[in-house]
Amino acid sequence: MLTRTYTIVRETRMAPERLSALDTAFLCLEDDATPMHMGAVATFRPRHDWDADHVAGLLAERAARIPRLRRRVRTGLLPLSGARWEDDPAFDPHRHVAVSRLYDRYASDPLATFAQHWIAEPLDLDRPLWSVQLVTGLPDGDFALLVKFHHALADGMGAVELAMALLDDITLPWQRQPVDDEPEEKPRSPLGAVTESATALLGQAAESASIAGSIVTSARPYPFSPTATVNSPSRRIGLVRLHGGDIRSVRTAHGGTTHDVVLAVLAGALREWMINRGQRADARSLRALVPVSRRSREHRNAGNSLSGYLCDLPVEVDDPVERLRLVREAMAHNKEAGPTRGAGALPVLAGRLPAGLHRLATKTAGKAAPLLFDTVVTTVPVPSIPLSLAGARLREVYPFVPLPPHQSVGIAVATYRDGVHVGLQANGHAVSDVGSLADAVTKSMARLQLES
Repeated sequence: MLTRTYTIVRETRMAPERLSALDTAFLCLEDDATPMHMGAVATFRPRHDWDADHVAGLLAERAARIPRLRRRVRTGLLPLSGARWEDDPAFDPHRHVAVSRLYDRYASDPLATFAQHWIAEPLDLDRPLWSVQLVTGLPDGDFALLVKFHHALADGMGAVELAMALLDDITLPWQRQPVDDEPEEKPRSPLGAVTESATALLGQAAESASIAGSIVTSARPYPFSPTATVNSPSRRIGLVRLHGGDIRSVRTAHGGTTHDVVLAVLAGALREWMINRGQRADARSLRALVPVSRRSREHRNAGNSLSGYLCDLPVEVDDPVERLRLVREAMAHNKEAGPTRGAGALPVLAGRLPAGLHRLATKTAGKAAPLLFDTVVTTVPVPSIPLSLAGARLREVYPFVPLPPHQSVGIAVATYRDGVHVGLQANGHAVSDVGSLADAVTKSMARLQLES
C-alpha cells in the first residue's frame, strides 16, 4: 500500500484559555469506568479505489488546521484551582489517527463489535482530547470512520462542527448567515449598564435557586432505578437504522415531532427489554435526561452550551399510540417551561458553579445520577446535505453519548438524509447482549407504524 507524506501546517500558538465550569464538570466525571467522551461511527462508500493511508493522512492534515484539536488540558495543583486549555507543544495529529481492519467477521455485527472495544478506551487526558479511527474491511468495499471527542472539549453541536471540518469542504447551514446581519448594539450609559448587570445577576441567582430546588424535589430515592448498575469499563454497542418515511407516516397520523416519535419508540423498546430481563415494566416510568443545546440563544462558543429536559418514558403503557401521546404532552410541557427551568436544567446550574468546586464534588455528585434520571437520550444535529470523505459518500452515522455513572444504557440519535440512526451504548456488566435492545427498537417502530 502506497504511503503518502503530508505537510502539517501549524498556525500561530493561541493563548491559554480557562475551561468553563461546565466543561470542567465533564472533565471531573472522567474515570476508567465512566469515560466522558462522545463518539460516532460513520460509514462511507468510495466511488473508486482508495488508499487507507492516504485518507488517514488527509484526516491528520485537516485536524492540524483546527486550533481546538491542538489543545490539551492543564489543571492547577491546588484542589480548588480550575483548569485551562493550552497548545500541546508536542502535538502530532498522526498520534490521534489510526487505521485498523475489522477483525471479527464472524460476529453478528462486526462493526459494532469493533466499536464497543474502541469506545470503551478512555482518551489520554495528557494529550488533546480526541481520537479518530479509520476501519477497513467492511462489505462492498465500504470503510468506517470512528471519532471520539471528550465532552469537556465540546457538546453535541460542537462535536458535529469539529467532525464536519474533517470531511470534504462544505458550507454548513449555520455558516451561511452573514455576520453583518447581527443587530448593532446600542450604546448604554454607565448607570444603565450597572443596572442591567445587577438585574441579570439577581435574575440568574433566582433561576439557579429554582433549578436547585427542582433537582431536590425531583430526586427519586425509592424505589431505586431499575436500570441502575455498578460501573464497568466494558461496553456493548448497538446500531439501529430506522427509515425516515416510517417516522413521517407516524407523525402524519398522530402528530408530534420526529423527536417525539423516536422517544415513544424508545419507550416501547425499553419496555420490551425490561420485560425480557425479568423486570417489572409497570412499576414506574423510566426517566430520560434529554440534553438541549442553548447555542441558538448564546454566542457560539467552543465548549459546552447545554441545558436539558427530564422526560418520563411511559414504559408501563402497552399501547404504542398512548405512549406517543404521553411523550408529546411531556415534551410540550418541557418546551413551554423553557430550557432554564426544572431539574433537567442541571447543566445550566453546573455552569454557574465555581470550576474549583467541580474538582472537589462533581465525581461524588455524579454517583447520584440514577436518583434523577435512568438514561440519557440525545439528538445529534447532523446537516441533511451530501457529505463525503476523500470523495467517498457518507451513508450512515451513529452517534454515542457518554454513559453517566451507574447507568445501564445511553442512547443517541442522528437523522441523516432519509435514515434515523440510533446509537446504543450499554454498560457491559449490566447488558451482556445489546442486540436484544436493538431488536426491540426495530419492533417498537414497526408496532407504532402498524397503528398509523
